[in-house]
Amino acid sequence: MSKKELRKAHHPYATKQSMINRMKRIEGQIRGISRMIEEDVYCDDILHQFMSVESAIAGVKNSLLEAHMKGCIVCQIQEGNLDAVDEVLNTIGKMTK
Repeated sequence: MSKKELRKAHHPYATKQSMINRMKRIEGQIRGISRMIEEDVYCDDILHQFMSVESAIAGVKNSLLEAHMKGCIVCQIQEGNLDAVDEVLNTIGKMTK
């Protein structure tokens, strides 16, 4: 097993639960968009729903990044893994493209 496979997130229960709840709402929004397409809802209305979903995903993504930096990255640095900084910088670089 590689080192990456053994890693676990270090998030408080409330943070994790909040992200899970938000993702469940996003799942519902996605199902709603599918229904809108099936029901031939006006395209502009569907596009607005897509924008809403994208915004919601961005919110969860940013919350996860914050939790990752405050939890996972801090723990890795405390354990002496300074490569964690490069890892998160690489991830942020990919997120901003």
